[in-house]
Amino acid sequence: MEQSFIEARGANVHYGEKQALFDINLDIEEKRVTALIGPSGCGKSTFLRAINRMNDLIPICRFDGSLQIAGQEVYDPAVDVVALRAQVGMVFQKPNPFPKSIFENVAYGLKIHGMTSSKTEMADRVEWSLKSAGLWDEVADRLEQPGNSLSGGQQQRLCIARTVAVEPKVILMDEPCSALDPIATAKVEDLIDSLRKDFTIVIVTHSMQQAARISQRTAFFHLGKLIEVGDTSDVFTNPREEQTQNYITGRIG
Repeated sequence: MEQSFIEARGANVHYGEKQALFDINLDIEEKRVTALIGPSGCGKSTFLRAINRMNDLIPICRFDGSLQIAGQEVYDPAVDVVALRAQVGMVFQKPNPFPKSIFENVAYGLKIHGMTSSKTEMADRVEWSLKSAGLWDEVADRLEQPGNSLSGGQQQRLCIARTVAVEPKVILMDEPCSALDPIATAKVEDLIDSLRKDFTIVIVTHSMQQAARISQRTAFFHLGKLIEVGDTSDVFTNPREEQTQNYITGRIG
């Protein structure tokens, strides 16, 4: 097994009195796609949001245990959460472009984090990001148009371009295709496959077919517990746990 890039050890998450995650131990490898699967409410999105501390935005939510990215403890009080979220980008279920031009959507993070020193460098970075997201050829001649004038699938790829622009170490994706049609979904899946050369990707998906198509490793969650994790082909064809088998064959869901 390759060196893990993200390591959770004894990770617990509570929402007030309710415990959402129980003692999660999970290794996520660098520059691979790891899919988190399981029925609704099983904790997979909670775990995803723990990685970049998005759960911090919920006042009653608390985390305990250890969660490290490249050896750095994410919940260390000294961690700058803004800097963390630049390193750990997030793509949401519903495309959420800013009410700005296509260009400004991608440039936004670069400006906030002071990552470019000239207009030329900014334009180059925006072009690189849009190319990385497989969108450049479709929008190159209309960068000043609003981001929300694009189709749903294009908007989602614009959000991915915005995420990769600041060159994060990790990209988290929470059901990134659930609002898209099959053609747009296929484009985003192709994109995820090409992005893993440069980024570590963790994706929550309801679609087991999608997990099988795009991920190298799969983690199955059920009722807040991590039931099984392994190479995707093994989890789907030869699961070790009966619960995993039952989920994959549709007995629980």
